[in-house]
Amino acid sequence: METNSVVKVTDLQKKYKGFELSIPQLGIPKGYATALIGENGAGKTTLLNLMAGIRLDFQGQITYFDKKEKLGCKVQERMGYTGPGSYFLPHWTVKQVEEISSLLFENFHRDRFQAICDELNIPVGVTKEVKNLSDGNRMKLMLAAVLARDTELLILDEPASPLDPLMRDKLCDILREYLEQGNGEHSVFFSTHNIADMENVTDYAIIMEHGNIVEQGFVEDLKEKYVSVKGEAEDADAARKILFTMTKSAYGFEGICLAENMDKLAGMDISVETPTLSQISVAVMKANTSLKFA
Repeated sequence: METNSVVKVTDLQKKYKGFELSIPQLGIPKGYATALIGENGAGKTTLLNLMAGIRLDFQGQITYFDKKEKLGCKVQERMGYTGPGSYFLPHWTVKQVEEISSLLFENFHRDRFQAICDELNIPVGVTKEVKNLSDGNRMKLMLAAVLARDTELLILDEPASPLDPLMRDKLCDILREYLEQGNGEHSVFFSTHNIADMENVTDYAIIMEHGNIVEQGFVEDLKEKYVSVKGEAEDADAARKILFTMTKSAYGFEGICLAENMDKLAGMDISVETPTLSQISVAVMKANTSLKFA
């Protein structure tokens, strides 16, 4: 599928002791929700920090909004970012978050912020300080502050991690509504190490391992590229040589197969299903991880 990119990465490198982020080319499709998937330590936060301007010490080029614009005040005004850690000063109250956001961003709307806080059931008492909020409520407050602005791109680092299951479902609704309101001009790029809770809002997926992109594509295309296969135990050893990844038990085997290799399973008693994005992601990560599996 041909699409414009809201963010383009070229020859990006960032080195730490014992770790290197290396991405020759990457485009975040405009108008869609893109999930950055990978296990802990894969490089997700590093990549998002570089894109959001949290860190500027890297080699390569990152450009924004189809115009080869580099990071600056004009670009950052059009972007919203949430991340882990001390996003707001711990002694700020919710009211102070509103006041300071209004001073920092011309496109911040107080009435929208208050409405979102009410919708997400964020405690807004004048004396309620950020440090006294739960992890989930702190994330909701960050989302409220970002969504209260007129932006075209949201960069969200693990937004679902501190949220309860009900709020994760609500987050998917919020992001889908944000995309629909933009009429193709709004984009979302979020990271996760557990895609299952965010799959229904994900249009495009990027899977990382060891600082590298190991798979990417529109979800529907990935579901055509990979197939979920289940079979009998006696065929497991032969199937293992063909499947992308496989798990075996006394009752049979199951795994992920590249669709182009399905003809090699001819003659085996198997059942075939369309895999979920979660199944594809786990299979790709298993094939590239340094963790040891039986």
